[in-house]
Amino acid sequence: MDGYGGRRNKAEQDAWTVEIGYALLSAVLVAGVAFGAVGGPALLFDLPPMLSTVLLRVGGTLAAVAFVARVVGVLVSFRQGAQPSQPGRTSPDS
Repeated sequence: MDGYGGRRNKAEQDAWTVEIGYALLSAVLVAGVAFGAVGGPALLFDLPPMLSTVLLRVGGTLAAVAFVARVVGVLVSFRQGAQPSQPGRTSPDS
């Protein structure tokens, strides 16, 4: 981008599109694991109704929080230009 409010070129648009897709897909997986870890026992086992309800609500809440946190984390990291480390290469600052 050419600065604040500037237009993005096609490559930058494509990079953002891919990153948004990755953020959403990985967030769905993280949320599913979070829900399964907490709410899964309520679905698999015959638990008392009150405990089952609590586990499902806590699992759903945890899944929603994990989803939002993952999406925000991935997109903020991408916006800041964070690059994974490259073993065996010297950084320009060294």
